[in-house]
Parts: sequence; structure tokens; C-alpha cells
Amino acid sequence: MKEERLKNWKSKLHEVIYGTHTKAGRLFDLILLGLIVYSVIIVMLESVPNIDKKYHAFLNISEWVVTILFTIEYILRIITINRPKKYIFSFFGVVDFLSTIPKYLSLLLVGSQFITAFRILRLLRIFRILKLVRFVGESNKLIRALSASKTKIFVFVFFVIIISVILGTVMYIVEGPQNGYSSIPHSIYWTVVTLTTVGYGDISPQTPLGQFIATMIMIIGYGIIAVPTGIVSAEYASNISDKKKMDQGRACQNCGADVLLNDAYYCRQCGFKLRDD
Repeated sequence: MKEERLKNWKSKLHEVIYGTHTKAGRLFDLILLGLIVYSVIIVMLESVPNIDKKYHAFLNISEWVVTILFTIEYILRIITINRPKKYIFSFFGVVDFLSTIPKYLSLLLVGSQFITAFRILRLLRIFRILKLVRFVGESNKLIRALSASKTKIFVFVFFVIIISVILGTVMYIVEGPQNGYSSIPHSIYWTVVTLTTVGYGDISPQTPLGQFIATMIMIIGYGIIAVPTGIVSAEYASNISDKKKMDQGRACQNCGADVLLNDAYYCRQCGFKLRDD
């Protein structure tokens, strides 16, 4: 009897922590999202000397409260699943651990700056929440579009690298070390910065020919920025078009997840009933 109650308790807790199709599950995700955002804000405020000096005690207590809550959540995630090792060594399991442990390490390694960086990893936990709710459908479409575009994007990036090397070499010949183009790699760096329209301004052409070439590179840069976006957008639109041609039962109306089988009665992600017949 006691074991049965424990099993039911673990099952209900698992549904709250890992599920999103219940009110309790959605509330848990919203609270978790709020804690993640709040904890990241704390980390950023602690990096501002004036704020940290004035509110150090409050920020420190807040961080401990958040850390303890994350610790409890981490432990509950482990004890409510049948295969704890699968979660512990998964991507999100490692992220959860690395984003929880820094505050405890600070007791032993006082003043270590790298600890703050690990606390920022809490932002990655947001993707777990987005993965579980209705964003999953749209994210799957974007992933398919990126996957379908990878060959075209690779060819395009390879083309940009070749152009950068050629134009960088030309600028080295035209401008030379006397104008700041001290080497071919340095000139290629300038070309990439100009091509991407960043324009740091640490190097600039001085000769009329160099300025003309720089102008052409800037114009080419606008087109280069638009090409990858166009490739992915075209694939994304194509996927949506193909999706509309397929049976509407292929997407769950509740969470947006893809339904692998046309004759499926329930969603594999959230258990929502797809068909009445």
C-alpha cells in the first residue's frame, strides 16, 4: 500500500515536472521560466560594481534562494524518472547541473569569475520549456528548413571565403603596409569586416583605387547578408506549402508537434486526441 502511494506520488510529480498538457505542468513551466530570468538578472546586476556594492546582501540572498529551488527541482527530476542516468548525462541534465553548482563552488573558490559564466548557462534551460510547449511545431519547421538548406549555405559560405581571400590579397597589394594593411591575413580580416558591413574603422583604405574597391565590397556585402536569409526562407516556405498539401491530422492542434502517422488517434507528445472516428 505504501509503495503504491509512493508510485502514484512520483507519477503525479513526473506529470507536473515533465508534462505541459496539464494546468499544473504549465504553471510549473511558467514559474521555472520566471526563476531562470530572475536568476540571470541577478548575475548581470552583480557584475555592475555600484549595484553590487549597494545591494550585495540582497543579491546574494536572492541567488541562494534561486540556487536552492533549482537544486530541489534537479533532485525531483532525478527521483521521478525510471532511468535517472539518462537525464543526468543528457544535454539538459548537464546544463541543469552546471547552472546549479556554481553557488556551492563559490564557498570553496571565493572570487572566481568563471563561476558567474556557468550561472549564465541557466538561459539554456529556457529551450527545455520552449521544446515542451506549443513552440515545438514551429521549431521543427525551422530545423527542417535549416537542414534542407545546409548544402546551399555551405557552398555560399565557401564562396564568401574565396571572395574574402581574393579581395583581401588585392587590398594588400593596392594599399600595402604603409596604410595599415600589414599582411594578407590582416587584409582578409578587413575584407570580412567590410563585407559584413560591421566596419570597425581600425583600418581604412587611403588610395583612390583602394577606396573604390572598398565601396564595391560594401555593396556586395548587402547582397551577401540577404542570400542566406533568402535560402532558408525559401525552404521554410516550401515546407509550409508541402505541409498544407498533407493531411491536417499530421500536426497536433494542442501542442503543434508533428504526428508521424496519418492514422494516429493520439498525439505522441502531449496525448491530445486527434481523431474522433
